[in-house]
Amino acid sequence: MSSSTFQQDGRSLHVTASGEGPPVVLIHGLSGSRGWWRYNIPALRAHSRVYSLELSGYGHARRQRSLSVRDMAALVAAWMDAENLRDVTLVGHSMGGHISMHVAALAPDRVRNLVLVCASGLLRSQAYRTALHLPRAALIGRKRFLTRVLTDAVRAGPLNLWRNAVDLLNDSVQDSLPLIRARTLIIWGERDVLVPLTLGQLLREALPGSRLEVIERAGHIVMVDAPQRFNRLLLDFIAETAPAPHGQAEVRHD
Repeated sequence: MSSSTFQQDGRSLHVTASGEGPPVVLIHGLSGSRGWWRYNIPALRAHSRVYSLELSGYGHARRQRSLSVRDMAALVAAWMDAENLRDVTLVGHSMGGHISMHVAALAPDRVRNLVLVCASGLLRSQAYRTALHLPRAALIGRKRFLTRVLTDAVRAGPLNLWRNAVDLLNDSVQDSLPLIRARTLIIWGERDVLVPLTLGQLLREALPGSRLEVIERAGHIVMVDAPQRFNRLLLDFIAETAPAPHGQAEVRHD
């Protein structure tokens, strides 16, 4: 495992990498860190070079002012350029999915596969609901993960959480969606109370050829709630060599 910090114009991105193979890039959500992928990285790095990013203001990149979702997307795209990454599988959770859609639009020649996990981007709500209801969302899933959620929220700090919550609610991915050329898999937890499943269905309709997979009894942090099912969906999607089929399909997993 290697760790590094990418910097551009005073903005920082902390990167942890492990494994060998085609690149998989993981982007956490609001109040998150690389720890939110702890049940997924071991399965992924057996087949891929896995890059886990920590955004400015979060995780190991804390004590910095958080950036807007579009500025973070530009920073991630610049990092991919600097690393000359190609045929990337870009996986984003919640706010990270929001950012990933902008990245896929900015760097269509680098992002081959896009995986949107309970992604914001079409969310319309009040800022306090998104910033402060993460503990409630975590309670629906694995109770022992609540400590991680609260710890990472404290590390990020209330100002960064508030700033990003307001920004992501004011930003829409509508202008980026037509520019996305990547094969797209959408994964959602049926019991997500933070970013409702209806928004996943809207994304499926907006991205021709995309596929929506719904994991029953899982909440917002679906990759923690149901890691084995999540990992299998992700690994199978990466392994597929044929283009994604035209049209949309929704599949539910028990």
